[in-house]
Amino acid sequence: MKIAILAGDGIGPEIIAQAVRVLDTLKGEGLDIVLEYGLIGGCAVDATGEPYPEMTHQLVSHADAVLLGAVGGPQYDALPRPQRPEKGLLSIRKSLNLFANLRPATLYSELADASSLKREIVTGMDILIVRELTGDIYFGEPRGIEMRDGQRVGVNTMVYSEAEIQRIAHVAFQAAQKRNRAVCSVDKMNVLECTQLWRDVMEETGKEYPDVTLSHMLVDNAAMQLVRDPRQFDVIVTGNMFGDILSDEASMLTGSIGMLPSASLDSQNKGLYEPIHGSAPDIAGKNIANPLATILSVAMMMRYTFNQDDVAQRIEKAVQKVLSDGLRTRDIASHGMQVLGTKEMGDAVLTEL
Repeated sequence: MKIAILAGDGIGPEIIAQAVRVLDTLKGEGLDIVLEYGLIGGCAVDATGEPYPEMTHQLVSHADAVLLGAVGGPQYDALPRPQRPEKGLLSIRKSLNLFANLRPATLYSELADASSLKREIVTGMDILIVRELTGDIYFGEPRGIEMRDGQRVGVNTMVYSEAEIQRIAHVAFQAAQKRNRAVCSVDKMNVLECTQLWRDVMEETGKEYPDVTLSHMLVDNAAMQLVRDPRQFDVIVTGNMFGDILSDEASMLTGSIGMLPSASLDSQNKGLYEPIHGSAPDIAGKNIANPLATILSVAMMMRYTFNQDDVAQRIEKAVQKVLSDGLRTRDIASHGMQVLGTKEMGDAVLTEL
C-alpha cells in the first residue's frame, strides 16, 4: 500500500500527524504500508513557487492512494490565481482524473446535541453525497474576466458531457446498492440546459439499476430539505458546484465539519482522501484541531482503495468508542464532556484501536 502524504497548510500537519500514527499502528500489525511525503498548497508555493509542483505530481501518480490535510491561508490571497493554494487541489484532482467525490454525512448518536438542528430531526441521519469533481463550472471554458463595452465582465461556463454524467451516475447507483437503494439526483433543470441533460442521462442510466429507486430534486429545494428532513436521503448525486455547497451544508447537521471525511476516486478506485474542512489558520499550531475527520479518511481509504473493510470498521469503531466515552475536541464539546487536544485525541483513538 503505497500512500502519498500531503500535509498541506494550517492545521494540515497537525491532523495528518494523528492519521499517520494510525497508519503506523496498522503497519506495525503487519499491513504492507509505505508512506512517502510531498508538498501541496501554500507550503509548496513557499518552497517551489507552485501550488502543485511537478515532484508532487510524480509522487502521487505512482502512489496507490493520497492522504491530504488542508490547503490555504490568508497570506496567499493576493497571489495570482494560478499560484494560490486552492489551485493545487484543483490540479491534483484533474491530473489524477479523480472524478467521483464521496462525502458521508453520518450523525454519531453521541453528537446529536452538537448538531445545528434538533436531535429528533437528525437522529439516525446517514447520507452519502456523491459529487462529480472534474467538470462543471469549475473547469468549463471559456472563463475569466474581460472588458466589454468599457466595463469588466466575469465569465464562467457550466459544461457537462454525457459520458461525464454517466460515469458519476454509475458510482452513485453502485454505492446505493450497498446502502438503502435510493438515489436522489440534484439539478436545476428548470433553468439550466446543462442540468436538463444531467437529469436525462440519470434517467437513462438508472434503467440499468432496477433495484435502486431514483428521484430528482431541484437544488434549491434540496438545500431546504436537508435542514427540514435530512433522514429522507440515502445517496445524493449532483454536479461539482451544487455538490460543493450541499456537502458543506450537510456537514453542519452532523455536529461539526471536523467530523467528516471524504474520498475522491478515479475509475480504478485510486483515491485522494481528505477531511472536508479547511486549513483553519486561526487555530493552527495550537493543538486544538479535530483530527477525527482525517482519521476517518484513513478508514475510507482502507475501504475503497485497498478493500480492507475490516480495517476500516476497526478505525470507525475506535472513533465511535472515543466519542461514547465522552471525549471531545473543542469544536464538538458539550457540557460534561472531557475536552482533549489534537494529539490527545489521537492518543485516545490509538488506545481503542
